[in-house]
Amino acid sequence: MTTRPVTIRPETARPETGARTSVLIVGAGIVGAAIAHHLARRGAAVTVIDRAGPAAVASGRSFGWINASYDNPAPYFRLRFQSLLEWRRLEAETGGGLGVKWGGSLLWDAEAGDLAAYVAEHRAWGYGLRFVDRDAFRAMEPQVADPPASAVFAELEASLDAAPATRALLASAERHGATVHAPCEAAGIRRDGDRVTGAETGRGPIAADVTVLAAGVATPELAAPLGVGLPMTNLPGLLIRSRPVAPALQRILLSPGCHLKQDPDGALVAGLDFGGGGASEDAERAGAVLLDRVRALLPGMSDLALDEVVAGLYLAVMHSGVTLAPAVGRFAADEILEGAEIDLLAPFRPARFAA
Repeated sequence: MTTRPVTIRPETARPETGARTSVLIVGAGIVGAAIAHHLARRGAAVTVIDRAGPAAVASGRSFGWINASYDNPAPYFRLRFQSLLEWRRLEAETGGGLGVKWGGSLLWDAEAGDLAAYVAEHRAWGYGLRFVDRDAFRAMEPQVADPPASAVFAELEASLDAAPATRALLASAERHGATVHAPCEAAGIRRDGDRVTGAETGRGPIAADVTVLAAGVATPELAAPLGVGLPMTNLPGLLIRSRPVAPALQRILLSPGCHLKQDPDGALVAGLDFGGGGASEDAERAGAVLLDRVRALLPGMSDLALDEVVAGLYLAVMHSGVTLAPAVGRFAADEILEGAEIDLLAPFRPARFAA
């Protein structure tokens, strides 16, 4: 089927006076969960469905770095920075149950390019970056072997385990009246003329004033019959997760050949980069190599072992869902319930693919 550029109108059809706006969210990853949390808190009648379960795919296998750094063009930086700050608000709204681990990150990966220019650019944008020397690094992370002579410290950044955070956001939505069905697969999107009216699911049809597609890499398949083309690339990656160990790291480490963090439960999570790049057909061997790099960084952790290797339509699919979830969740609620158009989202709407 050939898809064509279409205009997606984010505002909902206004229900009858006094009625609640009904919203169906397809996808129970961290982005869908954040949208559900914000919509339910504001009185919408929210239903969330997922063909597997909360955080069962990308969110549950994310490196979980909350940041606005690295190689960002200015509009993307502004959106990410706003969302990084939104994590504080989201923690307060959920009673601190998201497991966000604040403390910043330390970067000395040569592949990041000209670090001096990178620091200068982000500091000009108001982002807290500074260089630290070997002694300061050692004081911050005494377990790391052979600290670099210089590293970039991003003090505002944080990390989390996205799976329990997703479940906590869905639980918050449920406390505000949302309904979550999982497993429950969307077999297709329902429409009446030019309006999307819900979805056909394994539990039967679910009607809604607005349908939110937050289904990650499954979104293009669901959107295509509506004439909505989403050019997405699904790149395989490899992350490893250790069994829980004693506290060893307070910050995210972005070192050459190994990006590493420790989750609140004690598990160490590592990838060749924060996106889990470098996947190969021999995942077991690649995981063993990566684990050796973790051991080299943290020689005190000798007992490390792996734990596991159209109107009425709103699209919410993106890279860096962990960082962007709180802002996108709040902005989506504004746009769905109030008909607002958030300026920060303007450069990233599906209409940009029309050309």
